[in-house]
Amino acid sequence: MTGLLAGLLVAMGCAHEAPTSKRVRPNVLFVTADDLGYSDIGPYGSEIDTPTLDALAARGLLATQFYVAPDGGPTLAMLLTGVDHHRAGFGGIPGRSQHAGAPGYEGFLNDRVTTVATRLGQAGYRTCMAGRWELGEAPGQRPDARGFDESFALLDAAASHWADMRTMTPGRERALYSLNGALVESLPEDHYSSRSFTDFLIDCTDADSGDDAPFFALLSYQAPHSPLAVPEDWEDRYAGRYERGYHAVRQRRLDAQKRRGLVGTEVVPFPGLPTIPHWDELSEEQQRRQERRMELYAAMVENLDHELGRLLAHLEETGQLDDTVVFFLSDNGASASDRGPLGHDPEVRDWLRQAFPDSDVANWGRSGSFVELGAGWGQVSATPFRMFKRTLAEGGVRSPLLVSGPGVARGKVTHAVLHVTDLPITVLELADVAAPDRVAGRERLRFDGRSLAPLLAGADGAGWRGLLGRGGEARALGFELDGDRALRQGIWKAVRMASPLGTGEWRLYRLDLDPSELFDRAKQSPAKLKELIELWDVYARDVGVITDGAAAAAERH
Repeated sequence: MTGLLAGLLVAMGCAHEAPTSKRVRPNVLFVTADDLGYSDIGPYGSEIDTPTLDALAARGLLATQFYVAPDGGPTLAMLLTGVDHHRAGFGGIPGRSQHAGAPGYEGFLNDRVTTVATRLGQAGYRTCMAGRWELGEAPGQRPDARGFDESFALLDAAASHWADMRTMTPGRERALYSLNGALVESLPEDHYSSRSFTDFLIDCTDADSGDDAPFFALLSYQAPHSPLAVPEDWEDRYAGRYERGYHAVRQRRLDAQKRRGLVGTEVVPFPGLPTIPHWDELSEEQQRRQERRMELYAAMVENLDHELGRLLAHLEETGQLDDTVVFFLSDNGASASDRGPLGHDPEVRDWLRQAFPDSDVANWGRSGSFVELGAGWGQVSATPFRMFKRTLAEGGVRSPLLVSGPGVARGKVTHAVLHVTDLPITVLELADVAAPDRVAGRERLRFDGRSLAPLLAGADGAGWRGLLGRGGEARALGFELDGDRALRQGIWKAVRMASPLGTGEWRLYRLDLDPSELFDRAKQSPAKLKELIELWDVYARDVGVITDGAAAAAERH
């Protein structure tokens, strides 16, 4: 690495001496991808080359029913705290929620929660993070104030991947980055997000505390979030590989998922929104532009895999990989932003034209350009599920999850219903760190998740007690964002989404038979729907969902 960041890293005094002994307490690495769809990596049926993630899946655990929030900020809040995002300060999307500023809707990690980084740091862990933060921009809200000893963070919700610091936030002069809590005025000329964030983590995991302390690290990749961007030597890596169009690629991914037992052999994929034209209806020029979107996106995903591979190779070279538990996930479902009902509002579209003026197709993927994946390929990313990011359909809230490392069963596939809030308490148990009743003079919020340690060690998911609720019934998972609602319990899911992507009425699905949410069973099983709605009401009261005016907010979604 060169430029300002490299100089500051040298000033930090990061050492490069490898540990020489096995740890009693493992290192922990959280890796998140941004807007990565369920089927976008090799272990979940993708044609995109992801050898690093393939290897993680082969020597660890793959989960088929792992849930996150439908947006990145709420997911990251839950990943770091172990409590529902409504408790943590992200009840709504910052800048969009009509309840902004209310308790639980602060738009940054509030003082009621403590991060797993803080807890592990207090227990002697070295802590560091690099990547997208989105959990607060002001001093006292940045990573340095939430438990991370070393941090290099993009504070904006979304921005350019290059050194130009262009931002998707309307009216902002440049994207906000912080280095150990201090704002960064400029980036090195060779900055590319996935590479620079990986470089920082490599340096931080080399840091010598003098006592062979284990580390906890968060690598929060910005890729493959728009604007699509890849280094020049990666631009044409997938040239010509998407000529058959999005329907054919989706079918290929579904076939691979069926062969691997990730979905049932009778599963039919969500056909896509009616506003998405069939591939054969596109002109030759339109097809080529669509192909180029997917070529760039696929290259971003493979590049992310390559950069993660560099980090894991470094840990292996320094004798740390065998002592490191790695968790890989996406922060929400696939993005379908571009045009149509999931596109940007007029203010954002106008700003993007101004902030990214060089967006002709010839410049796509390079500095100054703005291009997104779009709904046609977004439905491929979500294979076989319904809808996308920012919806409570399965395509918006189901994510890949790979876990690998010491004590994790090798080559295991679990169909257990898991949630992102499960990961922090799991990590504390693996690290043998007790969660105190009080932190920094205040009572801690109880964890909403369940420890996955028995499952990681090889327990049978079907009989694992962690799947059960307090009364012995199947565990209930509640969801809410911008007025949309959902409740998953066992094989059943109830969901209510507003127009234009929903009807505003509750619908009921049997996910074991219909993971694509094609067949509404509300009229067939009214008692079950009533039961799940009542459970959602319990969830909403428990986590502090503000329901007054929720219907109006949902109509504006």
